Amino acid sequence: MTSIYSQRRAALAAQLGHGGVAIIPTAPERARNRDSDFPYRHDSYFYYLTGFTEPNAYLVIAANGHSTLFCQPKDLEREIWDGIRLGPEAAPAVLGVTQAHSVGELNKELPKLLENQTTVWFPFATHEALTAQVDGWLTQVRARVRMGVSCPSSQQDLCTLLDEMRLVKDAHEQDTMRRAARISAHAHVRAMQTSARMLRAGQDVREYHLEAELLHEFRLHGSQFPAYTSIVAAGANACVLHYRADVAPVRDGELVLIDAGCELDGYASDITRTFPANGKFSSPQKDLYQVVLAAQHASAAATKTGARFNDPHEAALRVLSQGLLDLGLLTQAKHSSVDDVLEKKAYFPFYMHRTSHWLGMDVHDCGSYVEPGVANTAPAKADPLTGVMVQARPSRVLHPGMVLTLEPGLYVRPSEDVPEAFWHIGIRIEDDAIVTATGCELITRDVPVEVADIESLMAK
Repeated sequence: MTSIYSQRRAALAAQLGHGGVAIIPTAPERARNRDSDFPYRHDSYFYYLTGFTEPNAYLVIAANGHSTLFCQPKDLEREIWDGIRLGPEAAPAVLGVTQAHSVGELNKELPKLLENQTTVWFPFATHEALTAQVDGWLTQVRARVRMGVSCPSSQQDLCTLLDEMRLVKDAHEQDTMRRAARISAHAHVRAMQTSARMLRAGQDVREYHLEAELLHEFRLHGSQFPAYTSIVAAGANACVLHYRADVAPVRDGELVLIDAGCELDGYASDITRTFPANGKFSSPQKDLYQVVLAAQHASAAATKTGARFNDPHEAALRVLSQGLLDLGLLTQAKHSSVDDVLEKKAYFPFYMHRTSHWLGMDVHDCGSYVEPGVANTAPAKADPLTGVMVQARPSRVLHPGMVLTLEPGLYVRPSEDVPEAFWHIGIRIEDDAIVTATGCELITRDVPVEVADIESLMAK
């Protein structure tokens, strides 16, 4: 049976064009300090085409479908220290590649694979020194032109092909992402309940206590890593978008914003929930929360096949803008309507990020956010905040199998023209959505979002 990775290699080979050769390295190992390394994580493009997680490896694919892996050779002494290696002898049978060599032979063998080819494809601006490596291999090929060898005359960015392939997730990928989402959702539930339980018991609760619960649940259920550094932001810290879990106290009566997700078998999940530390929303907290929740419902309703990537963001913006007017954070005296708020971007001090990003092997996954091959026909407009002229291209049309986040938020910092009851409140609600033929599937709803459901969960 042909593996999913073999199918992907064949699909890529078919796009390289006559005489095309693709070179894909995996990620390097990175030192943390002295003789300690960061936990190793493969390159996403490389893993997408091989399923191989060892470091120090390269994949070469030719337009005829011939694939060559360069990997670490078997080495008993190093395997005692670092773990068992697959080795080039076993790689063809295990991974389905045509042939394999020791990575020590890379500079000798790779120029041979480039001889008499027309185009070399590799990921631009993703691997330090790769361009210099390619130049070195091409120099070796050129040294043989007097012997009748021709050298590739064109270099192309392989990301343009692989990004399109990775943008639509197949059934295997969707299933892995659903499993990652379930693990992450249960981790959020655990953190919510821990917060309320510890406060009821009169214990000192810190952000790192809740982060520990997340990490425990991730690893307990087989996740290899967090997909990104967890945000656990108590109270006013929630108004810092990329805040990291620290030592700040989690106080009775304040909200906690947790943005965290695990990575499972190379695929990320990404969930944000905002909840009352003690399990009970105050009236101002609930009022602001309901606005963000309504915005997320609107963004989910706008996420469907045939819609565009920007549609969920625009749907969320309209609801958020109306909510800001209704709650008095923006005043009718300055803004006559929701359309006026949107036109002037008056919402920006409270909502300064986008509603969505692609999700997949990377938490901010690859893939174009504009529709390929569609020219912009709208006139350029001046941005109301910066005055910079912007000529936006039509955003991407959504298709079944695309996966994106839906994460509206509101962040209220102290200001004379903002009701004090809302100061220091930061709220974001984020779920992961798979686009389907009829709408979207929210795969992260094993952790609740409704006020009553959160309060009920935390009371247990």
